[in-house]
Parts: sequence; C-alpha cells; structure tokens
Amino acid sequence: MSNKRLIIALDFKNIDEVSNFISKLDPQKCIAKVGLQLFISEGPKVLEFLSHKGFEIFLDLKLHDIPNTVKKSVEEISQYNVKLTTIHLQGGRDMIQAANEAKGDTKILGVSLLTSLDDSDTRELYNNDFKKQFDNLISLAMETKIDGIVCSSQELEIIKDTSLIKVVPGIRNQHTFDDQKRVMTSGEAYSKGADYIVVGRPITQAKEIGEAIKDYS
Repeated sequence: MSNKRLIIALDFKNIDEVSNFISKLDPQKCIAKVGLQLFISEGPKVLEFLSHKGFEIFLDLKLHDIPNTVKKSVEEISQYNVKLTTIHLQGGRDMIQAANEAKGDTKILGVSLLTSLDDSDTRELYNNDFKKQFDNLISLAMETKIDGIVCSSQELEIIKDTSLIKVVPGIRNQHTFDDQKRVMTSGEAYSKGADYIVVGRPITQAKEIGEAIKDYS
C-alpha cells in the first residue's frame, strides 16, 4: 500500500482551477480525488492531466446501477491511472461482483453510508437504525471480497480488525458548519485505523495550503 495517506478532494469546476491549486501540491505526498462535479465538467481529460502531473488518482463517482452498466464503467475507469474508485454497496451483491471482475489494477471501494447521513436519515430511507444498516453493508463488503470501504471515522472501530482498505472522509481538525454530520480529526482517524483520509475544503480553501497539508498529514 502507498505510504501516502492524505487524499485531497479537488472540488473545483474545471481544469484551470485544478491546475492553479495543484501547483501548490507535491504528488509524492498526497493523492488527488476527482469527484462527480469535476468529472462531469472535464471528463477523462482531467484524469490524463493529473496523471501527467504525477498524481495518483482517487476517482469518486460512487457508481450505483445495474451490474452490466457498472462493469462496463469500471472497465473504462481501469484504463486510466486510477488507484481507487468507488461504488455504492447499496447496489447489491451482483453489482459489487461485476465491479470486482472489471477492476484491473484499480482498487474498488464500497461506499457504506454517506457522511451527510445520520440515524434519522437511515430510519427514513431504510427503515433501519444506523448501526444495523452499516453492519449489513460491511457484511456484504466482506463476503464479496471488495478491496476497501469508505466510511466515517466513527465507524472505524467496527471494522478495525478487517483486511479492508479504510478510506475516511468527513475529516475536520477545526469545527466548521457544513454538510458533514459524522466528523473526526485526522489524528483520531489515523489512530483508529484509517488507511487514508479525504480532506477537501479545510485544505483547498486554506490561506496557507502548505501548513494545512502538514496539519492533516
């Protein structure tokens, strides 16, 4: 596994904004995350751009569709320099297995429950409490031998003894008012077994980007 633990979310509108920001980054010290907004805006050329700049890539599209569609999508993703990519565990066993079959050298991460959700949300959406819903998804991840999981830092204790790669978003070293409900500091996440943490706004919007990166590394 890479010794780079910090994934920086490039939540920008286009390649011009990305180019300006990544000029401040060292690709030997972090992984670049491309999310839905940027990928819709720029498509695969942003993956080629980041690869040319020397970055490993986490492509976070959270695929959730019928198995054949997800399989073909993962086949396309595996043609690029994508280290990690995501699918929703909610898509079910057949969809997960289809992604596994198509992944090539790309690691498949299962998204459990979004960090914007809490217990009231899971009751409304799934008629289940949060822990039971999470446990169901983790069991599915283990049974299908997916490479890893995306979960909040607060669920790390539940899966710390598994072989799954653990990628944790919702990391905040200072209190902020945003759409993340289940958060933890980087130090706490690492101490609880996170293999990678994902940080966006606390770094991309920092006045001193270099200092912010040190704070989360």
